[in-house]
Amino acid sequence: MENAAATPSVEVILEQVADVEGWMTAGQASTLYENAARCPQNSQIVEIGSFQGRSTIVLASAADPSVHVIAIDPHAGNDRGPQELDGYGDEADTDHALFNKNLADAGVSDRVRHLRMFSDDAHAEVSGEVALLYVDGAHRYGPARADITSWGSRVGDGGTLLIHDSFSSIGVTLAILRELVLGSKFRYVGRSRSMTIYRADLPGGPITRAKNAARQLAQLPWFLKNVALKVLLTAGLGKVITRLGRTAPEWPY
Repeated sequence: MENAAATPSVEVILEQVADVEGWMTAGQASTLYENAARCPQNSQIVEIGSFQGRSTIVLASAADPSVHVIAIDPHAGNDRGPQELDGYGDEADTDHALFNKNLADAGVSDRVRHLRMFSDDAHAEVSGEVALLYVDGAHRYGPARADITSWGSRVGDGGTLLIHDSFSSIGVTLAILRELVLGSKFRYVGRSRSMTIYRADLPGGPITRAKNAARQLAQLPWFLKNVALKVLLTAGLGKVITRLGRTAPEWPY
């Protein structure tokens, strides 16, 4: 009870991260908060893709003080955000400095171990099972699939897998279709917009797996809507709407 009383509410944490750059809705922050809070004492949270620390702060603030929070992000100037896949080397050190500053300002620096490396190189630096894995790294199919497969295999029984930009990013969605829709480990729980929630407790049997697949495939119409919106925004729809005096839709996340 003492730890619960000392843990700030999600509303308080949202105020703390209001000026931290990143892509996370209030609902998604609540999803991170709730799943970090359910992690057992002395367990591990691994985050792949931290950017400037917005989600990292939520995870570290919500988890029990005994939980180890490991943030993996190379801050290499690639895969920074929507349409920022490469060529941002000048921003890399700035992102790293802001990440450290934002964690310090939020009072969670001592709760987080940052691995400034690519996720496929970080396995040797993390030992044991993972209670919560949050994947928000490279959104291309190959890296996304590798994160889901290799790091997902380290999620312990009953643990949680959260994936950002699911059914929004083409690469991430294809990786989910390949690795999780017909998988035998992760049960699809639901989503907060593009943040999907999986639990490593899928019962065996073909009927259960078929139902699990159907629940994920049911998200595809929403995925197609997001892809269409991205195409229109890339083609300049947002500028047209702005010129007409209306608010342009956000890049879907």
